Amino acid sequence: MIRKIKEDDAGMFLNMLKRLDNETKNMMFEPGERKTTVDEIKADIRNLYHSNSLILVAEENGEIVGFLSAERGFANRIKHSAYIVIGILNDYRGKGIGTKLFEELEKWANEKNITRLELTVMLHNERGIRLYEKMGFKIEGIKERSLIVDGEYIDEYYMAKLM
Repeated sequence: MIRKIKEDDAGMFLNMLKRLDNETKNMMFEPGERKTTVDEIKADIRNLYHSNSLILVAEENGEIVGFLSAERGFANRIKHSAYIVIGILNDYRGKGIGTKLFEELEKWANEKNITRLELTVMLHNERGIRLYEKMGFKIEGIKERSLIVDGEYIDEYYMAKLM
């Protein structure tokens, strides 16, 4: 089931984020680096709806197994755009959850008159790149030495979809 996050989801959502931190090197945080509390997540969820941004969660058997966040531009010149982050637990990848999250994102974007969706992805994340291209995203450029993972510089693609 794909749905908007609720404040009551804060604990489960934080646990899923920490699992992602341990399962993959394709997300921002390293294992043990995330210091966010449940109360901070609750506050973020409350603030989310005032900023016209979005967090979708993928739920299976009462457990949050993935998410997609869309942070809408805050200034007038970028309010038409949203920056996307997506993460799905290893055991649930390859089951169409990413596609469903993006389909719900597009419905929300159309309702909010968002005409540009954008994200970054590590060049070696072939599975992610395939999903984004399948959903209509195009590579716009390379962000060189964007991250350091395991002591190595990692480049990222800038990708976007015009609605």
